[in-house]
Amino acid sequence: MAFHVDLAGILFIVWGALITLIGLSTLALGVAATALAASPSSGGQLTAGVIAAAFTTLALIAILWGAAHIAVGLPLRRHRHWSRLAALMLGAVDLLLLPYGTALGCYALWVLLHHGGRRLFEPVRH
Repeated sequence: MAFHVDLAGILFIVWGALITLIGLSTLALGVAATALAASPSSGGQLTAGVIAAAFTTLALIAILWGAAHIAVGLPLRRHRHWSRLAALMLGAVDLLLLPYGTALGCYALWVLLHHGGRRLFEPVRH
């Protein structure tokens, strides 16, 4: 089961990197829309401003969401107790992000709720 937990950690890191990359590209669109909103020659300053705000907000959410996955994926591979709980929470929300988030969420929930997966995160007793 340790292989599956390590794989889940790697998948969290890869998913987080992809989401962060999407967030950065969306942020670039927000910056471009801000430039259009600031341009006196364009006629749609209000529309460009609303679009800039929407893209920037979505970009920041995506960057934070991706960073959270990376921040959980790394300690998940080291079997840190708190990372299992955080991965379960992120995986449960990922179920809504079709199709890749759903696959990652199902896999993470299966691995981390399985008895063998839980046992890897128990504290060592001396």
